[in-house]
Amino acid sequence: MHKTSSLSELGFDAGDASSGFFRAVADGCPLTPTSSSAPHRRLTKVSVIGAGNVGMAIAQTILTQNLADEIALVDALPDKLRGEALDLQHAAAFLPRVRIVSGTDAAVTRNSDLVVVTAGARQIPGETRLNLLQRNVALYRKIVPPVAEHSPDALLLVVSNPVDVLTYVTWKLSGFPASRVIGSGTNLDSSRFRFLVAEHLDVSAQDVQAYMVGEHGDSSVAIWSSISVGGMPALKSLRDSHRSFDEAALEGIRRAVVGGAYEVIGLKGYTSWAIGYSVASLAASLLRDQRRVHPVSVLAAGFHGISDGHEVFLSLPARLGRAGVLGVAEMDLTEAEAAQLRRSAKTLWENCQLLGL
Repeated sequence: MHKTSSLSELGFDAGDASSGFFRAVADGCPLTPTSSSAPHRRLTKVSVIGAGNVGMAIAQTILTQNLADEIALVDALPDKLRGEALDLQHAAAFLPRVRIVSGTDAAVTRNSDLVVVTAGARQIPGETRLNLLQRNVALYRKIVPPVAEHSPDALLLVVSNPVDVLTYVTWKLSGFPASRVIGSGTNLDSSRFRFLVAEHLDVSAQDVQAYMVGEHGDSSVAIWSSISVGGMPALKSLRDSHRSFDEAALEGIRRAVVGGAYEVIGLKGYTSWAIGYSVASLAASLLRDQRRVHPVSVLAAGFHGISDGHEVFLSLPARLGRAGVLGVAEMDLTEAEAAQLRRSAKTLWENCQLLGL
């Protein structure tokens, strides 16, 4: 008996079916499917800029998940960098065969498929947010153009905070299309959101569909209207079974999600493992062309009432593949959620305008 393997065999015209769910970013790639038979280089190279706690957690997770054939580490501190590279190389007998290289010069990143940027200036006590941003722009002027020159076809994934503004900075300095410049955004925030809901309902976080969008920071927006558990809308059920799920309670949960990183930093001094796994999940979707949807920082101009003239990056659910951002989901937001998102975008755009890029 012949088994149906696709909806097109049932009479549905496949065409570009995804266009009803996703829309391309302003200067990104079209949503036409890429040929699965297109030739790909056999070896995959990932470079990590910044060998601090976050950068090394990302490198280690990418290494153990066998996402790359070569990993290049770049940092301004040669001794620390050499030590981190050796520490990973000495584990070669227990890991997939991966070439690990390191250097203080961007040349070591040549021909990367994915470049993960974790480097960033730390805030000095008493320093203004604007001054910190300007110092980061100065740092990124030294990092991004050489990386773009050595790997003109790479995908750029920004992790440093403030991630939305620095993703904008990276886009401007690289000259790459917006579809190939991505910020880690609220991918981890959404995981924290899913974890809290899953713990409350005693289910796996993988069965909870919930997104934090907007800024990765204090103005992020929890999309309660679309939260689901096991495919079932969850907010009404939660409210029906728990009278305490009023607007104040929902805001308290959102604040708990936003404050999750601060709690970890207060306890151990920094965050590393969760962001490592978060970025590895993004790397897998990108490098393996998985077409998975992640809430990441993308060029949001024209979405949900954000002005076409505001070249602001913030997190929206985006379909990721080998070409980068393949489309952004057309979410059905409530007016309150959309208004919060626009306020978040306004704040970010005001910061971007001060940078003079």
